[in-house]
Amino acid sequence: MLSRRQFLASAAALAAAPLARGIDPIKRPAAKPDLKLALAAYSFRQALDLKKPTMTLFDFIDYAADLPLDGVELTSYYWAETTDAYGDKLAARAEKKNLAISGVPVGNNFCVKDDTAYKAEIQKVKDWMRRASKCGAKTVRIFAGNLPKGDTLADAQKRVTDAISECCELAEKLGVLLALENHGGITDTPEHLLELVKPVKSKALGVNIDTGNFRTADPYADIAKIAPYGVVSQVKTEVYPGGKVEEADLARVVKILKDANFHGFVALEYEAKEDAKVAVPKYVKELRKLIG
Repeated sequence: MLSRRQFLASAAALAAAPLARGIDPIKRPAAKPDLKLALAAYSFRQALDLKKPTMTLFDFIDYAADLPLDGVELTSYYWAETTDAYGDKLAARAEKKNLAISGVPVGNNFCVKDDTAYKAEIQKVKDWMRRASKCGAKTVRIFAGNLPKGDTLADAQKRVTDAISECCELAEKLGVLLALENHGGITDTPEHLLELVKPVKSKALGVNIDTGNFRTADPYADIAKIAPYGVVSQVKTEVYPGGKVEEADLARVVKILKDANFHGFVALEYEAKEDAKVAVPKYVKELRKLIG
């Protein structure tokens, strides 16, 4: 497993690599794929729910330390505090357990039309970028949002790309990567996602490849379309071809990432029905073997 120092060095190299836009995918820092394995805190969302928690993020880090992982993804929803001191404690616990903080996913909506709400969503992402940077995380997962009623796709896309561009200015200064997720809404297809990514001329932007979020006829083909733009991935254990759930072919998913020369963290984000404490170790073991 990677030490936090080793992770920061490799992530810095990734951040320094130019992320070409327009019709080009990301320029990878090396010819050979480099996949590191993490576990997403969202896998334990019921236990970590701040309304009635039975687990803290510190407990989650301790749990992850007993698995063959390189890092932990500390979802912003489960931070009990947003102070610098709290972030420092999380970073210290992860470092003590020899785990990198692979990323800090944020929930946001850049599609909102109200100007005050829109500015607040941008500020939220900026605030979390600062927290992520301070605790040593290198990626901040963001959403685009849903098309407001009565709005046009073109207008919503313009607001989203403007917001991302503004956030990228800060991301470049902080040395973090923004990772736009294929999260439905106006990112429901690879084409719609890339229509938001390609216009942003910043080395601080990439894609968070969520392998379970496409509800298209061939999710694997669509994962492959966005994989060249990926800087981080959340791997689900289920896929939804045509909207119908089936067990994911994890070997196929990992092959798609490797074929795209993926460099970054692959975070297991478990959402299926089996109890997470039972299922997660099995899937981590499988992914560890596939990743190598």
